[in-house]
Amino acid sequence: MTAAADAQLQLIDRLEASGALTPDWRQAFLDVGRHLFLPDVFWASTGGGYERCDRAESPDRWMELAYSDVAIVTQWDGGADDGQREPTSSVSMPTMVASMLRDLDVRDGHRVWEGGTGPGWNAALLAYRQGAHNVVTVELDPAVAAQAAANFRALEAAPTAVVGDAADGYPPSAPYDRGILTCSVREVPAAVIGQIRLQGVLVLPFAPLFGGGAVARLTVSGTTAEGPFTGSSAFMRMRQQRYQAPPVDDYLPGDWPGDAAQEHTTLSPLDVVDDWLAAFVVGLALPDLYYRRSDGDGMTTLWLFDTAVTSWATVDFVDGASRFEVRQSGPRRVWSEVEDVVRWWEKEGRPGFERFGLTVDGGEHRAWLDEPANPLPSARG
Repeated sequence: MTAAADAQLQLIDRLEASGALTPDWRQAFLDVGRHLFLPDVFWASTGGGYERCDRAESPDRWMELAYSDVAIVTQWDGGADDGQREPTSSVSMPTMVASMLRDLDVRDGHRVWEGGTGPGWNAALLAYRQGAHNVVTVELDPAVAAQAAANFRALEAAPTAVVGDAADGYPPSAPYDRGILTCSVREVPAAVIGQIRLQGVLVLPFAPLFGGGAVARLTVSGTTAEGPFTGSSAFMRMRQQRYQAPPVDDYLPGDWPGDAAQEHTTLSPLDVVDDWLAAFVVGLALPDLYYRRSDGDGMTTLWLFDTAVTSWATVDFVDGASRFEVRQSGPRRVWSEVEDVVRWWEKEGRPGFERFGLTVDGGEHRAWLDEPANPLPSARG
């Protein structure tokens, strides 16, 4: 057995033992080696940042990382350089790939659409599982799509690969029994929902503007898609949905604090934004809020804004403090809204990702706890 095959088998066994990989997917993971979709130079997310690995310099480490349960970045900044400012293409961590394919629940003969080809590993797994003629994958970036096409040429079963906007789906091959996105969205594209068959399934990473993220498993009924979140996720956002925030001066003409009076809170702002689940809950309840932060020596200032550019707040975290200074301005008290959502979540027992769900109906997004009839606080008014 080669070193690659041995590393691949060990990874598959670990994925099966964890429950992420179901038995019906094992053969596809054996047939489609992850290392075949990785460039000679990549950056592995190893916890403390991104580790650059060059196959020519460190072939053993390169193969070790290829079959480690980590995400691997294959392009930075749209391919402009490797300045490592923002990842724009990657191969997802194997646990996430396996668990999302599990959630997809494909059956023999199902036609599958994928949005976000990337280097192509996920699409290739689908092609081997479903048959190449049943899989369509769409990639926006021509350079990334070209590399995926080159990767597919080495396979016995290659999906139909299209250069285009995943937000548009791919009408020529619709309808599909299943759909999967490999980039996160804060708004589920209506065109994609419209191309999934009645009672078909759409699996996607959903990431509110405020922060956090989770995989949603939505069942489609006409123009409506509804279903639970199945677990935490962290994906690059769909490029068309990356928010370009206006300058702070649009909210605060003149010097801080403007007309904002001093208040105090006992809720640490870092307990909100540094907790992936807490930030996700706030983002679900308050989808039009976002934040920036500035970190200093022993102090962090959190700036909160609404997308309508009407209201803002600041909260100052100081090491060792139990009360934190707040300033709020505008018709909304945006920090008070955040605090209300967090207190509600705590009162409910801090429910996890799997107890939340999402309904998308005609472009409107409604988040809920346990069932659609139990909307989150902001939806109750």
